[in-house]
Amino acid sequence: MKAFFVSDIHLKEPDEPSSKTLLGFLFQIEKSMDSLDPATHLFLVGDIFDLWIGSHCFFIQKFQAIVDQLKRLKEKNLSIHYFEGNHDLFLTDFWQKEIGVQVHTRAEVFNLGKLRVRVEHGDLINPEDKGYLFLYRLLRTEPIPFLAKKLPGVVVKWIGTRASLASREYTSTAKSLREEKIRELLRQHLLRISDPNLDLIISGHVHVRDDQSLLKEGRPVRSINLGAWFDHPECFVIDEAKARFARLNAEGQWEL
Repeated sequence: MKAFFVSDIHLKEPDEPSSKTLLGFLFQIEKSMDSLDPATHLFLVGDIFDLWIGSHCFFIQKFQAIVDQLKRLKEKNLSIHYFEGNHDLFLTDFWQKEIGVQVHTRAEVFNLGKLRVRVEHGDLINPEDKGYLFLYRLLRTEPIPFLAKKLPGVVVKWIGTRASLASREYTSTAKSLREEKIRELLRQHLLRISDPNLDLIISGHVHVRDDQSLLKEGRPVRSINLGAWFDHPECFVIDEAKARFARLNAEGQWEL
């Protein structure tokens, strides 16, 4: 068992550095599947794209290389899980039904090796962020996926870009908090979760790389926030040996 987690890459264009880095990451995962230490799981923990709504061909064609590589990984039986974020919505019709990626709209718990792991995008971590919670519900109302399918690509891009900017505006308050305040929100969120057997919680959204452990009902639980790819691309890895962050080395290779 070897599982990889990434989030908050916020890809805008297929030729930008982060898009090329993600493709290289996916190619290295594919290469590992033919080794003695193969990848078994990939978790895309939301906001992989700065904008992706539904199954519109505009997004599929724009990021065709990434779509094709993820499809190849699925064909090699990699277990891929995609958690909707606040910039990538209504993913089921394309990513799950056509590509075979398992799409999640809320937190889920997985047994990975000896660890019980809860995974979520993290946009509901702050229950006091009323503005974002309103936007969260608004973006998931019935007309949005219908419009995303029927409108021309240029119109979808225009609407989606403004929705993306609105999401950024509503979430900017939480993301502009001091890092210690964000870490406190992550601690409080972990304490609110009722699962008594949880070993690890993995989230994204707040763009702060965080790794902390605390006691919950007398047992240690580890909280990981994946951060963002704006400064330096990183992923989180869980295998039979340990759970740790991995990043690009000086040669441009992932230390997976």
